[in-house]
Amino acid sequence: MEQRQWMIETHLRRRGIKDERVLDAMARVPRHEFVPPEWRNEAYSDHPLPIGEGQTISQPYIVALMTEALLLSAESRVLELGTGSGYQTAILCMMGAEVWTIERSPLLSASAGARLAEQGFERVHCITGDGTMGLAPQAPFDRIVATGSLPAIPKRLLRQLKPGGVFVGPIGHWAEQTLRRVTYHRARSTEENLGLCRFVPLIGAAGWSDRGSATN
Repeated sequence: MEQRQWMIETHLRRRGIKDERVLDAMARVPRHEFVPPEWRNEAYSDHPLPIGEGQTISQPYIVALMTEALLLSAESRVLELGTGSGYQTAILCMMGAEVWTIERSPLLSASAGARLAEQGFERVHCITGDGTMGLAPQAPFDRIVATGSLPAIPKRLLRQLKPGGVFVGPIGHWAEQTLRRVTYHRARSTEENLGLCRFVPLIGAAGWSDRGSATN
């Protein structure tokens, strides 16, 4: 817990994270439980860590920034694209959201689901599949968050939001992106640039091919 508090004060508050609900959630979720044992001594450092299958757990600041940008309410229905280790999922659940999370890798999806269950998170639904296509049967969602990069924001994802719903995710080139927040309205959506970032790609029919080219 001491390391977690150090993370909160050093990497989050000092860099401008102000939402106390986000800070509280990140203080309560044990990040070291979401990284491989060989990386646990680095769990509260502010950089990504490998979790296998070519994927990473994002640095704490980016997790906090994206969570803050979602503007969650206590009962938000959230679609997460890219479960990874399940850490971002846990933060969303800790804030009261019900989360549908999609992961392309069956291995990562299964291990994240088991980890989240062990941590006592019940309002989470782990699905193996192509997150870039969204999850139309459960739509509309209040929020959608992409934890991997997309070459563009798929229109089919925005159409799975409620009017006034929010999408947050990294959009741009394979090697570097900008973090975008889109507030969806049927007539005209608004888009904000939240700064430069670098994420692993989301592979899928409306994302990237495994050769590094856009598929949509």
